[in-house]
Amino acid sequence: MKRNSIKLILIGGLFTAGSLLSCNKKLDLIPTNDLTSAQVYNSPDGYKKAFAKVYAAFALTGNSGPSGNGDVQGIDEGTSDFFRLMWCAQELPTDEAVVGWGDPGLPDFHNMTWSSSNLFLKGIYYRAVYQITLANDFIRQSSDANLSSRGISGADADKIRVYAAEARFLRAYQYSILMDLFANPPFVTEKDPLGSTLPKQIARKDLFNYIESELKAIDGQLVKPKQNEYGRADQAAEWALLARIYLNAEVYTGTARYGDAITYSKMVIDKGGYKLIGDYTKLMRADNNLNTDEFILTINYDGLRTQSYGGATFMTHAPVGGSMPAAQFGISGGWAGLRTTKALVNLFPGGASSADKRAQFYTAGQNLEITDISTFTDGYAISKFKNVKIADGSQGSSLDYADMDLPIFRLAEQYLIYAEATTRGGTGGDLSTAIGYINKLRERAYGNANGDVTSITTDQILDERGRELYWEGFRRTDLIRYKKFVEDSYLWPFKGGVKAGKGVESYRTIYPLPTSDVAANPNLKQNTGY
Repeated sequence: MKRNSIKLILIGGLFTAGSLLSCNKKLDLIPTNDLTSAQVYNSPDGYKKAFAKVYAAFALTGNSGPSGNGDVQGIDEGTSDFFRLMWCAQELPTDEAVVGWGDPGLPDFHNMTWSSSNLFLKGIYYRAVYQITLANDFIRQSSDANLSSRGISGADADKIRVYAAEARFLRAYQYSILMDLFANPPFVTEKDPLGSTLPKQIARKDLFNYIESELKAIDGQLVKPKQNEYGRADQAAEWALLARIYLNAEVYTGTARYGDAITYSKMVIDKGGYKLIGDYTKLMRADNNLNTDEFILTINYDGLRTQSYGGATFMTHAPVGGSMPAAQFGISGGWAGLRTTKALVNLFPGGASSADKRAQFYTAGQNLEITDISTFTDGYAISKFKNVKIADGSQGSSLDYADMDLPIFRLAEQYLIYAEATTRGGTGGDLSTAIGYINKLRERAYGNANGDVTSITTDQILDERGRELYWEGFRRTDLIRYKKFVEDSYLWPFKGGVKAGKGVESYRTIYPLPTSDVAANPNLKQNTGY
């Protein structure tokens, strides 16, 4: 069990009626037992258990283990994990990843031919909606009126108000995912009556403004940086999310906000108390909960207590195959699915043999060139994620389910946000400071100053983001911001379903809303092109 981390106590029955979904015939979000809200929220301990579920839904797929009783119906529970679905949407359509499996809808990402019935897109859409639903209910139940009616006051009530602020943060984060992927999703808060009306649609720009206002509103209610339990949100997580959405504000709203991106990334850097860990290759390991110096907020996994086929288990098992020795990755066997393209390999001087230690590629028996995506040995494998311990290389608590935590925010991203926003002319940025932040990353990567730079450009920052953040769920968003995602000005193997790569339709910078939801809710208008 991870030390000093939020306990993932699972409970069902948080809702007895209503959901944010328009079409619950397809995906029933309501746990089927007889507990009512009044029974769940009848004491401070009940609130704590319900609050734990708001966090637990990030790491787990259901209430009974890796399969059999999923939170989100209509999709295989093993693939319904938040991080796994988000990763597929963010990495598989880019130069960073390919997958050899032929599950219906999965090859559409490489080919950039997804439709509004794509199962994986439906999965991430409904998973985000489910987690928003959990947060909405907890926030609603934590109102002063509800606390008073249940006789909860004093220190207990104050603690629950902090929980509610964190739930508002988690809701804002999930809405940021919907804003980025789907642009114009349905929108419901705790103020909307449960189940009485169909959700209204919100425009992307308006959703941006809502997320921004929510994050700023809870700033004084969140725990100060590094003062909360590991795995729970604090002020630094809020600042980090603001910096992230400000960096992409021009995409979301049409108006650049690079000065604000600089302001909030600098707040994390200067006030958060974070620092880079010494060895990049130890970031993604079974006991990386010890990496509290760099991790701002994580999704916590435990091989014994948070068993699922997504998240850390997906990231440690899916990239292992061919001649890769599973034992060295702390697992019983690989799933032989994920690899990368030569475009990522070529970002590193010297390729797979680069002096940059971030180049974590497995090449034995693997081909740099991809001829057949379904063949695991076509494309270099990634060895960045391992279910082994930092200290001695021993395996995690289970060979089948990984212990590794996955960062939602870490300090390195904030360095990169500051640097990019500065090169884009953001107010308040200092170029020499930005270069210094980039060199901090590169000195860790090289182990010395050999990789230091004396100048940086905006395009160089994109390459640096690729080297530092690959396979962490950023690449699609980055390429869109740089106007290199759908355009033919930048190609990679099998972009658009062609071996040499090709440009695709411009509307594919936004994913479609699921057909099932659009058909069930007349308030929803499908995104352009679908």
